[in-house]
Amino acid sequence: MDIIKVEQRDLQTRAKRLRQAGLVPCCVYGGGLPESLHIQMTQAAAEQLLREKREGSRVQLELDGKLIPVQIKEKTRNFADSKIAHIQFQALQMNQKVNSVAHILLKNEDIVPGVLEQMLFEVPFSSLPGDMIDTVTIDLQGMPAGTVLTVSDIPEFRDGHVDLQIEADSMVLRINDKKRMDEQQAGES
Repeated sequence: MDIIKVEQRDLQTRAKRLRQAGLVPCCVYGGGLPESLHIQMTQAAAEQLLREKREGSRVQLELDGKLIPVQIKEKTRNFADSKIAHIQFQALQMNQKVNSVAHILLKNEDIVPGVLEQMLFEVPFSSLPGDMIDTVTIDLQGMPAGTVLTVSDIPEFRDGHVDLQIEADSMVLRINDKKRMDEQQAGES
């Protein structure tokens, strides 16, 4: 699990001033914390974190030498310059289930023998922190036209450690035959 160094935030300093100084205001809540923590990290550290991780990813924050296991709950970007404006983290307790999402990534999309339609890009679930799933990669190599893949077809969601918050028969993707798609589109014209 990645370790991100953070500092306690001075609440007397406005968030706008922090951002001007190259810092990102953040907060940590939940997970048995007596009260929310107001922290800050450098803009560079925040950008690197969100390049490598996503909302729902598990990381550890190092604050004053103490490690706090968290998941990235939400990020906000400034519309004008797309810099990160704020990050919310949820503290995790190892014996308490937490809600999260697993992101669906596709591999070998360019060799699919038909028209690929992806319906789900993330799957909501709950699990203990040790069983959290950040991403699921689906290799499309060898999948023929006519393939329909549902959430229950993905091994990571069948192991019993994850409680789905979506129907197991929800369609993740399908591969339509190009010829049938062309015929359907011609019929609609």
